[in-house]
Amino acid sequence: MHNFQNLKIWQKAMNIAKEVYLVSSEFPSEEKYGLTSQIRRSAISIASNIAEGAGRNTNGEFKNFLGIANGSSNELCTQLILAYRLNLITEDKIKPIIDDLIEIQKMNYTLIQKFSS
Repeated sequence: MHNFQNLKIWQKAMNIAKEVYLVSSEFPSEEKYGLTSQIRRSAISIASNIAEGAGRNTNGEFKNFLGIANGSSNELCTQLILAYRLNLITEDKIKPIIDDLIEIQKMNYTLIQKFSS
């Protein structure tokens, strides 16, 4: 079992979730139950799955939840790109978030490899 709050990957995922909440608050109100909701769920899913995996009994279980978190990061990246294509957000607002997502994916891959040894 790992203390998830000490994991840099979890801390970065929490920062991404915060940024996503801030930028998505600027979306039109008609997106409240559409893309805004979906983007926010994807963002918090990354940190939540890292935390849940860290609380499991084996590294294999943790590795599984890291895989789910990685899927959520790809989902979030896709949704941010869609929001940009729909002119709901500017490129300068999504680029730092996408850069952080790429960094999380690299950290995630490294952690998964550690548990595969």
